[in-house]
Amino acid sequence: MNMILLVALGGAVGSIARYLMASSLQTATGWNFPIGTVLVNILGCFLIGILYVLLVARHDPKHELRALLIVGVMGGFTTFSSFSLETVTMAMNGHYAGATLNVVVSVAACLAGTTLGIALARIT
Repeated sequence: MNMILLVALGGAVGSIARYLMASSLQTATGWNFPIGTVLVNILGCFLIGILYVLLVARHDPKHELRALLIVGVMGGFTTFSSFSLETVTMAMNGHYAGATLNVVVSVAACLAGTTLGIALARIT
């Protein structure tokens, strides 16, 4: 099957799962804190760790399953899981400076990007 189609199919499944889980948790708790998103991110990071070992680290990479499950489903479920996996694997491979830089730049730049986007949208 075409790799892009696998990623798209997995992304649709992951996005729907994220929406259902996050909105259900948020409604159930009624909190003003985004607990649904936080729990989805934590679960996504846990699951991508398992999938990484099963599909990549222990065996020759299974490219179709990796495209469907890791890039597609987990990417649709939460891109935070991709960020976490990339950071952890850099650290596991001894690239501590790169892992630290990824955390600092990603968090700071994403918060700045969101702030800038909000600011620009408000003035137009």
